[in-house]
Amino acid sequence: MSAPPKYKRVLLKLSGEALMGNQGYGLDPEMIAQIAGEVQSVHALGVQVALVVGGGNIFRGLAGTAGGMERATGDYMGMLATIINALAMQSALERLGVQTRVMSAIPMQTVCEPYIRRRAIRHMEKGRAVIFAAGTGNPFFTTDTAAALRASETECEALLKATKVDGVYSADPKKDPTAERYDRLNYMEVLTRDLQVMDAAAISLARENRIPILVFSIYDKGGFADVVSGKGRFTIVTEEGMP
Repeated sequence: MSAPPKYKRVLLKLSGEALMGNQGYGLDPEMIAQIAGEVQSVHALGVQVALVVGGGNIFRGLAGTAGGMERATGDYMGMLATIINALAMQSALERLGVQTRVMSAIPMQTVCEPYIRRRAIRHMEKGRAVIFAAGTGNPFFTTDTAAALRASETECEALLKATKVDGVYSADPKKDPTAERYDRLNYMEVLTRDLQVMDAAAISLARENRIPILVFSIYDKGGFADVVSGKGRFTIVTEEGMP
């Protein structure tokens, strides 16, 4: 029997790359279905769930800038990519019976709702999963920062960062087998050691609003539900940090 959930309302941050599975580009329907299943299992525990999805599987603003594109234009294109990903996640979740709303920071009322803070909270209170798309709606801000911002605005009790590995390491464990894994860190340790958990603006926002960041692997079956219940393998970033 599963442990009772530790949090009542959480925000899950997914990278766009997570949705492409083993493909080099785009969307992998099997991977999207797998992630939707993870979200559905947490939703079934009675936890209110919000998501922020990146767009790097389709377009990354910095890549466009490297090719000579104006940074703001590239970032807006990246925001549109997150809306594509959000709609794909919405479809997968609703196939599993989870009522879902996509709310975009860039108004696009034909396909999704505009982001309105109080409406987003009301959706979650009614048991709907909410996917926040188009980042913050502003160029020069990442979807990590959008995740920390939306988690703060909607009073989430935890921000869960889904990655390819089971926590935070001193280096990429796939490239450096000697990399040290951390169970607990504080916000300042993440910033001063440049541990690449999330960008500095996101870490600072989480710190100011005392929102713990939990880093775990989205590829571990049942991992999301375990982390929400305080079990499984993850790294937690809080003000207190290491014991």
